[in-house]
Amino acid sequence: MGFASAWPIRAGDVDPYNRLRFDAVGRYLQDIAGEQLEQTILSRTDPNWIVRRTVVDVIRPILWPDRVRLLRWCSSMSTRWTNMRVRITSDNGGLIETEGFWINISESSNMPARISDDGLVYLAQTTNEHRLRWRPYLTESTPGESDTDMPFPVRATDIDQYNHVNNACYWQAVEQFLAEYPKLLAAPHRAVIEYVAPVLARQHVTVRSRYEPSDRAGHPVLRLWFVVGGTTTTLVRIMPLPV
Repeated sequence: MGFASAWPIRAGDVDPYNRLRFDAVGRYLQDIAGEQLEQTILSRTDPNWIVRRTVVDVIRPILWPDRVRLLRWCSSMSTRWTNMRVRITSDNGGLIETEGFWINISESSNMPARISDDGLVYLAQTTNEHRLRWRPYLTESTPGESDTDMPFPVRATDIDQYNHVNNACYWQAVEQFLAEYPKLLAAPHRAVIEYVAPVLARQHVTVRSRYEPSDRAGHPVLRLWFVVGGTTTTLVRIMPLPV
């Protein structure tokens, strides 16, 4: 049970090796969320949401040419936010599992707001967990400046209707760094992104990175921090998929 959609992978969604990129996955998650809003009661009762965290588990990579099928459902919830799972499968056997922490936003104040009674009933169709709490996954301190810092110019096309950098655009910087560490993508892997504060138009963003060939568990890890004027706005971690 859940909300389903499907479409072909476009040539602009993949890297030179035909792998479905993370920024394309981010857009896919937005697209199916938008379709679900448009085609269900949520378009009337609760039309405004922002994502606080996205977890992407690439179990079997999806390669172009192929066609993806997406299934979206609420896996846990509270009165103001939900965990929305999206399973992405492909005709050729690819599998990506995702989970996003979505917050309901008041149209008048742009602040977190209570989900409507009808919206709660709709979301509860796929979960019995109604006490979802926010707990950050990524708590590492931001490192100091280094020669590996990379500017991340904000383009006019990156800005969404809230005057923020659209959440899928951050994955473009992730892909830029991943190009230097292809071994992270060679086996099943997990990427986690958490949005701490919005980035606005015309702000200057720097991405700091630290790569560990072997963490405490013996696995490689890439960590990224998006920094604006000394404030960390977004954190990312890419690592092998936990067994």
